[in-house]
Amino acid sequence: MATLKKAADEVGVPCDTETAFSDYPCQSIISTATGKSGDLIGMASHGRRGVRGLLIGSETQKVLTHCHLPLLVNR
Repeated sequence: MATLKKAADEVGVPCDTETAFSDYPCQSIISTATGKSGDLIGMASHGRRGVRGLLIGSETQKVLTHCHLPLLVNR
């Protein structure tokens, strides 16, 4: 995350990063972003598909469906 912050700073884009641990990552991501008045959430996705994707669940998908902020997904 430090690398992303540095890259954003170099081009003058405001960027705030935070690491949090939770039993419910989706809720933690959304509450952190909305609590800081975020403009965008950036996440990575493993891109799991099919039955495996359904059984494991996707935190990215949960954030996408439960948050009103734009989500940038890197796969």
